[in-house]
Amino acid sequence: MEILITNDDGIYAEGIYALACAMKKVGNVTVVAPDTQRSAVGHAITITDPLRVTPANRNGKFFGYAASGTPADCVKLGIKAIMKKRPDLVVSGINLGGNQAYNILYSGTVSGATEGALLGIPSMAVSLDTFKNPDFGPSAEFAVKLARQMARRSVPPGTLLNVNLPNIPARKIKGVRVTNQSRTCFNDWFDKRTDPHGNTYYWMTGDFKPKDADKASDLNALLAGYVSVTPIQFDLTDYKFISELESWDLA
Repeated sequence: MEILITNDDGIYAEGIYALACAMKKVGNVTVVAPDTQRSAVGHAITITDPLRVTPANRNGKFFGYAASGTPADCVKLGIKAIMKKRPDLVVSGINLGGNQAYNILYSGTVSGATEGALLGIPSMAVSLDTFKNPDFGPSAEFAVKLARQMARRSVPPGTLLNVNLPNIPARKIKGVRVTNQSRTCFNDWFDKRTDPHGNTYYWMTGDFKPKDADKASDLNALLAGYVSVTPIQFDLTDYKFISELESWDLA
């Protein structure tokens, strides 16, 4: 199996290193990832500047290719320019911080996997729901297990798997839940500040209050100590509203 790995935390992040090492149990791994932090860039691609790619070493050995673009750029580059064989699987992660609820709309990690699905390749995004003291081991091992399942089974075209794990020891994880996307939003606001030259600038901040009445959501699975696996798709059409919209006087 040929596996393409990317992320949005950058090629030198610990999460992608743990993932790449673990996925070597499944197949041949090629890493193409941003050369620096690219979190919350969504599905942006680079069209006004050239993309520069340089070899990246970890622990004195070649690890992968560092690209000057976004996660979606990296997947495109990997598939269309760098890899000699088309990948059988695209894996994005392991992200530091959860990507559940509406966060997936902003997530570069999820968008890396989405690009793989757009190009017709089975894909998954893997995130660890913490920003402190991460243990990427259980996430990496679960990604291996899921990759083996994806190799034997089929994922519908246009669908990718969004995986989130709680940051608890593997022995304390209660199991796996197949979930739907929570509709919980990040509550953000802007701090108004002044720089040393007297110029005004704004810095976005906020908080995330995890609360959702939907027991089948990705958010509640994580809160209960389960791994969350959510099948998501990128067709944003509201099919239920089409007939109603057709009744409007739009001519």
